Amino acid sequence: MAHLAAVETRNNRLQRKQQKMNLVRRLYQQGFEREDVLNLLAFVDWVLTLPIDLEQEFQREVEQLEAELRMQYVTSFERSGIRLGLLKGISLGLKLKFGESGQNLLSEIQSIQDVSVLEAILEGIDTVGSVSQLRQIYLSPTTDTQPEI
Repeated sequence: MAHLAAVETRNNRLQRKQQKMNLVRRLYQQGFEREDVLNLLAFVDWVLTLPIDLEQEFQREVEQLEAELRMQYVTSFERSGIRLGLLKGISLGLKLKFGESGQNLLSEIQSIQDVSVLEAILEGIDTVGSVSQLRQIYLSPTTDTQPEI
């Protein structure tokens, strides 16, 4: 397919980029893992060469496609793992920045199920100046600490 696309798009580099993107999209749709797609992409790159500006555009489109595919569905096991990882990071951050007073917040924070709130807390550890400012992040009325459905 790549060779056929190369012949068909010999004089139209923009169309060649689209054909190259279509091939990558099809590989993912067929269920190929990222590593397999990258291995096949080495061949596709060799056959469907692009000028540097279109190659950079192509790379951005592939990154966007991969991000969309990663976000399609996160299993409950993955969500749990993400949450636990965030809690570990928060625990370490609290300990390093605030010492024992930061660790006292951990029991409150562990009850939060919403990953986006936990991400905000982790980011907040770096920017806030006190434990009370950090508490405002997750106690604020605009923050929903209920489990996501």
